[in-house]
Formats: sequence, structure tokens, C-alpha cells
Amino acid sequence: MQEVYDFLKKSGTYYLATVDGDRPRVRPFGTANIFENKLYFQTGKVKNVSKQIKANPGIEISAMFEDRWIRIEAQAIEDDRIEARQNMLDAYPDLKKMYAADDGNTQVFYLKNATASIFSFGGEPKVIKF
Repeated sequence: MQEVYDFLKKSGTYYLATVDGDRPRVRPFGTANIFENKLYFQTGKVKNVSKQIKANPGIEISAMFEDRWIRIEAQAIEDDRIEARQNMLDAYPDLKKMYAADDGNTQVFYLKNATASIFSFGGEPKVIKF
């Protein structure tokens, strides 16, 4: 999992895909944090992505760094504890301009049953499960 986290941090921006009814939805994200040995991301409950994950927690993440790219298939599981939300905000202080751990909007998810595949041009993908 650490290698997956490091990859996402190096890429800076990754793309998170959800399902909206029968249509895919993809948007850029930038938060990735390890808390209690789980890989987390953050959003706001008022956003469509939150509603889509609630309806179908199956997500996919993709990012590229240099000549490699990653695809992560996982279930997004909400952690509604204030400690998890605060940990994310502490890791990303700029988010505190828009979010607070107890604002009723800040939402964090961790990845469950994740399979990450790291690809490059030439060679077999490296597969990491966590």
C-alpha cells in the first residue's frame, strides 16, 4: 500500500471514476493519506461524487507519473469518525480554507479490497493488493 500511496503523491493529480446510473464519471483528485494503515481520500458530502459512491462504492483510480501509470480498483468505504477527517485535514492544511472536521460536509473514504496495477511501456504490470 505504501508504494501505491507514494505513486499517487508523486503524480500530484489522480483521476477517480464512479458510476452515475449507467454512465461513468471521472474527475481529478489530489488527496491521498494513510491513516490507521488504510489509504484514504477526501471529498465533500454535497458533491455528486459523494452521492455516486454512496449509491455504488465501486471506484477506480488512475494516475500517471513519468513513464508509468497506475490503475486502482477498490471499494470506497466512508469513515465517519472525526479523527479520520481531522487527520486528512492535517495532512492537507490548504483544505482547512474550505472544510472542517466537524462541518457536516467533510467526508473521507478508505480503499477496501483494492487491487493496484502499475504499468509501464514494456514489461508486465506490478500488481499490489491491499
